[in-house]
Amino acid sequence: MLDIPSRVRVHVETLLAAQNDMGVCDAFEQYAPVGKPDAMNAPHPPKVAGIDSTVPSPAHTVAPAPAASGTSAVLSANAPGALLQDRLAGWVSDLTTLHELTERLARTDALSDALQELLHAGAALVGARRGLVVLEPGDGLGPDTTIGLGLARADLGHIETVPRSSMSYGRILDGLPGGDGEITQPDLFAEDGLDPRHREVAARLGYAASYALPLTAEDTTGRLGAAVWLYDEPAEPTERQRHLVGLYARYAGEHLARLLEVERTRACMATIAEELLPSRLPRVAGVRLAARHRTGPRGGGDWYDALPLPDAALGLAVGSVTGSGPSAIAAMGRLRASLRAYAVMEGEDPVAVLSDLELLLRLTEPARSATALFAYCEPALRKITLAGAGHCPPLLVGEQRTEFVETSVSAPLGMLTCWEAPSVEFEAEAGETVLLYTDGLLHRTGDPTDRAFARLHAAAAGVPKALRRDPEAIADHVLRTVLPDGLDEADSEEDVVLLAAQFE
Repeated sequence: MLDIPSRVRVHVETLLAAQNDMGVCDAFEQYAPVGKPDAMNAPHPPKVAGIDSTVPSPAHTVAPAPAASGTSAVLSANAPGALLQDRLAGWVSDLTTLHELTERLARTDALSDALQELLHAGAALVGARRGLVVLEPGDGLGPDTTIGLGLARADLGHIETVPRSSMSYGRILDGLPGGDGEITQPDLFAEDGLDPRHREVAARLGYAASYALPLTAEDTTGRLGAAVWLYDEPAEPTERQRHLVGLYARYAGEHLARLLEVERTRACMATIAEELLPSRLPRVAGVRLAARHRTGPRGGGDWYDALPLPDAALGLAVGSVTGSGPSAIAAMGRLRASLRAYAVMEGEDPVAVLSDLELLLRLTEPARSATALFAYCEPALRKITLAGAGHCPPLLVGEQRTEFVETSVSAPLGMLTCWEAPSVEFEAEAGETVLLYTDGLLHRTGDPTDRAFARLHAAAAGVPKALRRDPEAIADHVLRTVLPDGLDEADSEEDVVLLAAQFE
């Protein structure tokens, strides 16, 4: 029986799991031929900055110590077993490393993060220090992007000035001759046909060799992109390194394809939601408007509207439909369109507008509810009449006061058999701003409701005097103060709507 060291026995289960997970059950035969023992003992590529140091180093990287003359006969007798142990240790170590890297890639849930992880892992596997990945889906639907490792934005700009056909990633993406697989350029400056501009850029950036791989997925037509790793000196990956990075790239292509579909879906939902909202705010004498809208990754049902009405009046509305995703966005579009029609016909009576909207919602979509607030504004008189259905009260911001407008407590639309609540009427002073918003602004803070309202009030009261005459600046200040540290831009299940109307 072979005397297998304990460190090899410990990794047997890892080997089996890695084989099942990675689809490399044939790894033993593919990159460990019995007839090439010297290649199997080749030094492992050095670690690259950014790769977790916990990834185990291959056990076969340490050169064997020279045998003493007195024991040479014994070692010669045990050579087959020692060689097998060394090979097995190398296989286990490589597969463990590969398994660790693919698990780290699988934990990425954003396309940009996955591309960065791909670059770092690939650089570790092929022994390079720098590289770039060009994402350019073959179907032409995007998104297209280029991300570098160890390359600044200016460096990527220099690379993009090189004719595309002379770059390895360009030949891969454009399907040029020689671009149907990996492309190795072990010594760029020794190539007679190297494009002069490529030679100039390589000398400027200090790389002398490159290794490129296509990024593909089985369920997609065409390539997703290409990854290129750059060497500071003439070099090329070994056969083992190519095999490992090829396995990794195959898994990475499938993962990138999934994230690409998610990214496209998010962009499509955001576009649809934005198209259902006003493309621009109207210009009405006596009032200036500003709006801010943030949509969650799945798309939500928060909306706003501002529309001119007869007799030089202005209608302002904000609302939120329950749910998220395509159905909520579609319901939001229908609700907003219906409210516009009711506002044109009877906008001077906000209660009637919301009553009609509630009836429509109850008859056409009985399983859905919504909150809404509609305000009928007369800019010449700075007079506002509003009614709300389960919605947050407006906030009045001025030089002398910052206070919430008292509105009657009422249920959301679609919750009762018949909705009706009294309207509220108030007047704004010259220069004062009315802020209408959805509850997503409060929910994104993560605070209890009373504390979130207090934070909103403090943010509005703290608007610098220099900004109080500009509704755009007021909206930005309030949003950044209530949702600091990028919370206003971060992905969230909660939509945010903020509509500011400043009366002159």
